[in-house]
Amino acid sequence: MDKPSVWIAGFWLTALGVIAPPALSQPIIAQYPYYPRLNNPNPLNNDEVLTNLLKEGRRLVDVKDFSAALVIYQQAVQLDSRNARIYSGMGYLYAQQGNFSAAVDAYQQAIALDANNADFHYALGFSQASLGNLVAATAAYQQAIVLRRTFTDAYLGLGAVLSRQGNVNGAMTTYRRLLALEPRNARAMESLGVTLLQQKQYPQAIKALERSIVLDSRRGSPHLYLGKARLSQGNLTAAKSEFILASRLDPRNPLIHLQIAKIYQENNDLDQAFLSYQRAAYLRPDLIEAQAGLADILMLRQDYLQAIVAYRQVLALAPENAQAYLNFGLALQARDRRSEAISAFEKARDLFQQQGDQPGAQRAEAALAGLRS
Repeated sequence: MDKPSVWIAGFWLTALGVIAPPALSQPIIAQYPYYPRLNNPNPLNNDEVLTNLLKEGRRLVDVKDFSAALVIYQQAVQLDSRNARIYSGMGYLYAQQGNFSAAVDAYQQAIALDANNADFHYALGFSQASLGNLVAATAAYQQAIVLRRTFTDAYLGLGAVLSRQGNVNGAMTTYRRLLALEPRNARAMESLGVTLLQQKQYPQAIKALERSIVLDSRRGSPHLYLGKARLSQGNLTAAKSEFILASRLDPRNPLIHLQIAKIYQENNDLDQAFLSYQRAAYLRPDLIEAQAGLADILMLRQDYLQAIVAYRQVLALAPENAQAYLNFGLALQARDRRSEAISAFEKARDLFQQQGDQPGAQRAEAALAGLRS
């Protein structure tokens, strides 16, 4: 009987994301009825067991029970350690849980067994990029393109990591290569427009973003960046119209509301920024940037009591955020809560030092000196 291969529905289109399940000291067997018991007088052979495991794994993925599915694939790999797709399935599940380090290891094992699989290299690139390993991500995306010249998502991923590394020319070249293959690719056109916007090439950026909207009028993000381009040209009315369109087209996308909030804040429209941060935080309560934006605006409004509450929420989400501790201390100081402010400043200083941010550590030390004088 041929060894079964693994396919996880939607994997190649959605290889994203990632919280590692607890380590398993012993395989979990008894709770899965299809797994043969040791005293079974007619045990299934390994191929049949593997087939059953993979069927159950696919079922669990379909219902998004990723932790349980991962247990299944960990069992499966014990039965067939040479099956590259089992490792790729594990990589996908780790990524869905936010454990990108484990995802990288799994995809590397898959590639060791099947080096010519472009999808594996793409998934490895995504996981490396999610960890901030941009050079490694670049290499993985490039290899995916070598193996499949028309791999759309690999071009988009490569352009993104090149841009994050400051290689703007490389990013634009990548997007143009993709557009040469797919002239009607709206995402590639949008990405080119965003890169031109970052370079302050506003007329060219506007042209690319408008073309992206013509190619696909259902997406909100091109309107967001087009609004930013209009704003950079001083056309506030046109910019606000684009922001409204973006939020209407994608009203449940917290990242769009977050970006709108940042743009309003950059232009000192704090009331509109606050409302957009609130929408983003409502849609995704664990979105740290939105919660921090709310807290920062409360500080600017000198609403120190509410700022204290807001910064506590930020720190619950991001306990290693040194700047949030510093701002938290300033809010406490403004309310004459001296001892709590000192503790916050000390924590900020220690975190800045641990993170190698000497200017930040000096700011925290200066705040401490001001309280102690």
